[in-house]
Amino acid sequence: MASSTEKRYNPQDRTLTFVDREDDMDFLCKDYKSLRAKMSCGHAVTPMSLTDHCRRLLDQRQCRFVCGKCDREWSFEEVRKMALLTPEEVKEFEDKRFHNASKQHLGIRECPGLEILKTYPDIVFESVKGVTGCPSIRACPTCGMLVVHDGTRCKNVVCRQCKVSFCFVCLKTTTECQKIKPYSYFDVCSSGVAPRQTSIPVRQIR
Repeated sequence: MASSTEKRYNPQDRTLTFVDREDDMDFLCKDYKSLRAKMSCGHAVTPMSLTDHCRRLLDQRQCRFVCGKCDREWSFEEVRKMALLTPEEVKEFEDKRFHNASKQHLGIRECPGLEILKTYPDIVFESVKGVTGCPSIRACPTCGMLVVHDGTRCKNVVCRQCKVSFCFVCLKTTTECQKIKPYSYFDVCSSGVAPRQTSIPVRQIR
């Protein structure tokens, strides 16, 4: 969804580097009125042109945010700040990035999914007791497919890619988790909460 009013930088924001030149991301020639600010790659943007550009990338099924001039990658944190993303736009962008990343071939390892794993918010379980600090998105420990838990029902999920059931909290298979602590579908695991993943498993094809 597009913003109904033009977003503009605060001229008093000293965390930004303002520049007096063309808006490098205004590919649609909308001539936004905001001051121009410099991205980490050195190119100039306005909040609206950056929002438009990044939304276009997501609509093209991309997962990474890259400069339209030099292809330098920007972090989501930088995009969120420099595009002055609203809470609604943050959710829109996160949802689209997850959807796009989940469609990527698992062998592509410059994985935008890694950043999503690091930045997605923690889950709030409705029925599982005693669990805190568990990410709401995990990479399936068997095949690497990105899986989101909506917080309802028990802590176990079935990966739609490899069909393996695993515990969203400890990342063990459901069978292994229940063997260690039987009938703990709605309780914290004996091994606690597995930390955020820093790599994505690749299923070995036999």
